[in-house]
Amino acid sequence: MNRHLFLLLFVAQSLMTLAQQTPLFTQYREYGSLINPAMVPQAWIPYEHHFTAGISYRTQWTEIASAPRTAVVRGEFMTRDYSPANAIFGGHIVHDQTGPTGFTGVYGRLAGVISDDPYYGGFGAGMNLGLVQYRVNVSDLRFRDQEDLALLEDQNKLFPDVGIGVYAYKRFTSGFLEESVVYGGVSIPQTLGLDLEFGNENGSFNTQRMQHFYGMLGLYKFFSDGSFIEPSAWVKYVSGAPVNVDFNLRYQMAVNLWIGAGYSTSSSIHLETGVLLGDDVNLGSDHLRIGYGFDYNFTSFGPFTGPAHEVNIAFSLGRF
Repeated sequence: MNRHLFLLLFVAQSLMTLAQQTPLFTQYREYGSLINPAMVPQAWIPYEHHFTAGISYRTQWTEIASAPRTAVVRGEFMTRDYSPANAIFGGHIVHDQTGPTGFTGVYGRLAGVISDDPYYGGFGAGMNLGLVQYRVNVSDLRFRDQEDLALLEDQNKLFPDVGIGVYAYKRFTSGFLEESVVYGGVSIPQTLGLDLEFGNENGSFNTQRMQHFYGMLGLYKFFSDGSFIEPSAWVKYVSGAPVNVDFNLRYQMAVNLWIGAGYSTSSSIHLETGVLLGDDVNLGSDHLRIGYGFDYNFTSFGPFTGPAHEVNIAFSLGRF
């Protein structure tokens, strides 16, 4: 019985480690530039804001010691001169720590949207170019022979990283989808798979980073009072793990409050809420968004991981 329990715990931990090679998000629409570098700025489709900057912090699996923690700072800008190709510039810094392992990456983003008028839709392609520090705090690792611990030091390595993606969206002004925008894209946010070896003349150990494949599909349905609903799905695949899909539905009310809920095929539910501040805090047509996300996992095997909490703060601008 103890051997079977150990096996279950080992498998669960392995799956969690594999999944956390790239950060997970509840309010994933806020992280469009990380998930798919070809996406238009998050506030462009619903508000026609072509500049967005934000910060976020996420704690995951809070019942587990040394659980994942992720912090992100991001910014993006899209030109809107209605030329055949509208450029998108941006960048982000992501800091992720899971137990003794972690990474910090600095990325620049360049994309283009082919469209005569990006208000009505377009097709985009883009890439993120970054430099990432991977690290292992050896002092936090458990060795079969603790004397091995004295032979190794904390390790870190720098490697380049590349993310690529394509994205398209279209606004409908008549027919069944009148006053709606459909969007979707596919991406590989971590194109360079790495097999990292850490150590020195006294010993070494390896960690492997796998390529991830993402797909996203969604729809905005706008109403006359300024509110909208947004169903969406985020598909994630990495070799050696089952396909995972997040389904979400968000409702932006006319009173500048939004709520949302969703379900993941990894047996977890998502809840989110937030406020959108504009005229009521003297920002005019510009917006300050403050959002909170919550995940709860219902997996019936392995250790209880606990919920996840996520906070996002973003500021977006129209023309300036």
